[in-house]
Amino acid sequence: MAGGKLTALGVTKAKTPGMYGDGGGLYLQVTGDGEKKIAKSWIFRYRFKGHTSKAGKPLAREMGLGSVKCEGRPSGTWTLAEARERARLQRQLLDQGLDPIAVRKAQDAAAAIAKATTRTFEECAKDYIKAHRSGWKNAKHADQWASTLETWVYPIIGKLPVAGVNTDLVLKVLQQPIDKADPDGPNFWTARTETASRVRGRIENVLDWAKAKKLRDGDNQARWKGLLDKLLPAKSTVSPVEHHKALPYADLPRFMAELRSRNSLSAWALEFTILTAVRTSDTIGGVRSEVDREQAAWTIPGGRLKGRKGSRKRDHFIPLSDRALAILEEQPEGTTYLFENGEGEPLSNMAMLELLQGMGFGEDLTVHGFRSTFKDWCAEQTAYPNEMSEMALAHTVPDKVEAAYRRGDMREKRRRLMADWAAYCCSPPAAKKDNVVPMRA
Repeated sequence: MAGGKLTALGVTKAKTPGMYGDGGGLYLQVTGDGEKKIAKSWIFRYRFKGHTSKAGKPLAREMGLGSVKCEGRPSGTWTLAEARERARLQRQLLDQGLDPIAVRKAQDAAAAIAKATTRTFEECAKDYIKAHRSGWKNAKHADQWASTLETWVYPIIGKLPVAGVNTDLVLKVLQQPIDKADPDGPNFWTARTETASRVRGRIENVLDWAKAKKLRDGDNQARWKGLLDKLLPAKSTVSPVEHHKALPYADLPRFMAELRSRNSLSAWALEFTILTAVRTSDTIGGVRSEVDREQAAWTIPGGRLKGRKGSRKRDHFIPLSDRALAILEEQPEGTTYLFENGEGEPLSNMAMLELLQGMGFGEDLTVHGFRSTFKDWCAEQTAYPNEMSEMALAHTVPDKVEAAYRRGDMREKRRRLMADWAAYCCSPPAAKKDNVVPMRA
């Protein structure tokens, strides 16, 4: 075989390690032990001007043309006929005065540039998480990474080429409005600075990773020092714009334990309000006929919901946790309202606030602020999609999103969300540092 042209049968039978010439610079390379562990590949040998030894003699160069194709081998392998054609193309380059290896390197570089223009930020972020997941301290950290990016980053830059992510786009992420229905309201950086700062750092890490992978070049457009610190207020100096002062979710288990120790109508109503993440007006206006105890659900008619002027209001479906149902069971039979005083009137709209501000957790706390507590917990401690928490708060979402979440399977996910929220609210205060739920959606 070594002295003449190769044949397809000869290629198949070749087992002895060595180089077998076919002519025209094409060789079959066989490696292994000659028995079970055998590998076969195609090699193109040539000489090119400029590649010489110290003595000035031309040096042979070797270029791999791929593995030998055989039954069951994957794509990217080549038959003898295909290898001969690939060798012929290399000889054409030599005839044109071009070095085949140099041409291949240039083609690879061009392909890398083309790839960089098509790889999206979301694709790179997911690859980054996959690459680093095993090195993070627990699975929750990876899920939090994914959750915050899905909530705050992907909707804005996720589908854009990672090579094109610039400072303006990073600022667009960090300064997006908290409430999409209120673009002039508080933005992400000023209202949720801690979360926004973590998101900025995660964008920076992904962009560094992409540069290391040669998917982008230049300076990191999400870096803080020397760039964003000139465009955004420092985290330590930001005074969050809060229309309703909120209790940090880390303090919630301790607060709820104290609240449950107070056996009063106001305490029951406040706990129910927190568990269902509704507004004060929703709770005090709630009537028994809105609750389906068999289905463990509370449906607030659209006409009772607060919303932006002129906005369309739909009925708001709220899955009730076991604890929320238990609170309703504590209320006397025969009443109209969910929480009714002894005179047949609903609870005063100040009763819950007065109770809250007298509990010693902060005189500036508001009942409405617990909706922000719920939102922060969803974003930072779970993997539930942002749209799901938005719907739980009866915020406006696109019609196609709402249609999806009205399906039965999505309602079950919303039920799990509210059950997980209740479990967190009722978790032992002593274990509050570990009070996290499975990162599921």
